[in-house]
Amino acid sequence: MTPQSQFTVVAPVLPGREGALRKLLASMTSQPGMADPKNALLPFGEFGHVHFARLVLLDDPTLGDIEAYGLPRPQRPVYLAFVGDCDGPAHECLAELARRAGPGLRAIFEHCADFDGALLPWMLAHDQPTAASYVNWVGRTVVQIREESALQQTLAARANRAPVDSPAVAQQRRRELIAHVRSEQAAGRLSLTPPQPTPLLWRLAQIANALLVLLIGVIALPFFIVLLPFLIIRLRRLETTDPEICPPPDPAALLELQQIEDYDVTNQYTALGSVKPGWFRRGLLTLVLVAIQFTCRNVFTRGYLARVQTIHFARWVFLDGKARVLFTSNYDGGHQAYMDDFINKVAWGLNLVFSNGLGWPRTDWLITRGARRELQFKFYQRRHQLPTQVWYKAYPGLTLIDLTRNARIREGLEQPRMSDSEALAWLKLL
Repeated sequence: MTPQSQFTVVAPVLPGREGALRKLLASMTSQPGMADPKNALLPFGEFGHVHFARLVLLDDPTLGDIEAYGLPRPQRPVYLAFVGDCDGPAHECLAELARRAGPGLRAIFEHCADFDGALLPWMLAHDQPTAASYVNWVGRTVVQIREESALQQTLAARANRAPVDSPAVAQQRRRELIAHVRSEQAAGRLSLTPPQPTPLLWRLAQIANALLVLLIGVIALPFFIVLLPFLIIRLRRLETTDPEICPPPDPAALLELQQIEDYDVTNQYTALGSVKPGWFRRGLLTLVLVAIQFTCRNVFTRGYLARVQTIHFARWVFLDGKARVLFTSNYDGGHQAYMDDFINKVAWGLNLVFSNGLGWPRTDWLITRGARRELQFKFYQRRHQLPTQVWYKAYPGLTLIDLTRNARIREGLEQPRMSDSEALAWLKLL
């Protein structure tokens, strides 16, 4: 199994260079916001280990919201973020990108304030640690996805669509399809690459991380129990006094976001916001993200995040000394359906994390109300969403449902024997 990883290279844009950078990024697209996989600067399609990638300017329109607390508006530069989800270690992916697309990446990053020309060391130095990340199916590689999609198309084109009138017919058709696949493989027209062994260091790191988090949790539990009444009182005071900032989004900004959506069955989401001021909210958010990272590494690794099954990859990244948080995701379906999915299934989870963000719809006891207040929530998330200038997906047209079906087709193909009912069910997948 090849595990997945993420990189989030973030750097400030030089004053006066934002316009030129926007124009350069636009030259990499074939549709608004959609990367041309063969673009001259960074031909994403040539990198067989990159699932998703994006280049996005982090120009936060909500910085002034902190004034609701009587604090001055902070001075933050516009950042450029280069974000990716890849197979294998992120540093190896960045090294390959630097080696094979160095001139194009240099042309992009020369618009950043401290770029010194040493591309790979600079990207590694600006790769921000991920506070929490989610991978829909750990170990499912780009190569596997593409090969299994080709397998499904090959079988679908060959399959006999006449009704199956007996178990013997189902078994015979399966044997014929398997023979066809083997002939296609022998001719070099179809590949089914065996999975790679799971890296020992990765597995050891997973075990060590789980044990460390559990150990720290056990040690901290008695202190947490003692402090819990005081923490609850502090939480309730903040919940009843924190300002709620959820005005309707600016129509022009909303139109800009909508114009880069729905070119594929999958969409991107990029959001940026400030953490509520004070040690309590920053500490609570840090603790919640530690818990999310633990569950995403050890529990939610096979197709779902809580009850949500439409997210390919997601991440939370602290910026500016934990003053702000960047959130990115890649999800199937339209934007409204994505938000409704969260409201209906895991509104409590949204509140647990994002209620620590400045202006979030008011919650009760951390997990109730908040995102359940649908209109305010939808205004809030659209207001904090940023347009993604360049977004790449390695397998356009495929949803997570497709990926799961294709994996089941391959499993059935490689299964030595099937019962009659299993053979019939397998044929229906085609």
